[in-house]
Amino acid sequence: MSDRIGLTGIVAEACHGVLEHEKRAPQRFVADIVLECDLRRAGTDDELASTVSYADIAQGAYAVLTGDSVDLIETLAERIAAVALAPVAVEAVEVTIRKPQAPAGVPFVDEVTGGPFVTVRREHDREVVIALGANMGDRAGTMADAVRALTAVDGLEVVACSPLLETGAVGGPEQPDYLNAVVVARSRLAPWTLLDELHRIERNHGRVREVRWGARTLDLDLIQVGDSTDDFDLRFETEELTLPHPRAHERAFVLVPWSRVDGTAQLRTAAGSEDIRELIDGLPAAALDGIRPGPAWDPL
Repeated sequence: MSDRIGLTGIVAEACHGVLEHEKRAPQRFVADIVLECDLRRAGTDDELASTVSYADIAQGAYAVLTGDSVDLIETLAERIAAVALAPVAVEAVEVTIRKPQAPAGVPFVDEVTGGPFVTVRREHDREVVIALGANMGDRAGTMADAVRALTAVDGLEVVACSPLLETGAVGGPEQPDYLNAVVVARSRLAPWTLLDELHRIERNHGRVREVRWGARTLDLDLIQVGDSTDDFDLRFETEELTLPHPRAHERAFVLVPWSRVDGTAQLRTAAGSEDIRELIDGLPAAALDGIRPGPAWDPL
């Protein structure tokens, strides 16, 4: 279960409501916000970048409360939820809006905790693309186990998996050929939380990170989070993770299996959001000649 950050009792005087006098005479509105995040990394590295600035969330919520007049507190809750979901670390949010001075025709206990309220919960539901590869041991068996492990990750729903393709190793020392595949899933998880899960699955299957681009029992790469077609993909670069994957656009062993599971997919490159089929067409012939069908599998 995700960790939580809470902001309670954000108060603003504003003119929201269905009745005409509510649009002229300010009254009190109170917002409570609970953010669901994975705070393990922040608790370890003590870095603001690993968590959420509650000051930014509070100021964003206050701007909504004091902004354009709306009829319904449901609308305020929805707009504040959108603000609170924006930081990369946030996985889900719960927003409660109280209207303690609402003209309901009955008395309420007080002007802070009384009165009508609405609560909404919203969570991310982003497409994620994960590339799988293995060139040691029981390659197909290990990759099938990895897909099943992905289906067990809380907050991740595997939607589809490509056929297995066999490819020659690219870069690094001389080594055996790879089996490669791509999984398309949907997730509410923050990207580094998902990355931690991928690394955990790799370790559970004997992955040891000693030689860069060396042979491996299992490799799981996070390629893209969000749909680049509508500019909803996450874009950032840290020492640990860059999104989208900086070399995916030139890797046939990623693009070709991805095209087999989603022929309309797009990947963000320096030139913008590009059709992966066009990226494949632009690859050197030698890169594509080395790709051949792998063994049949049905990991789902």
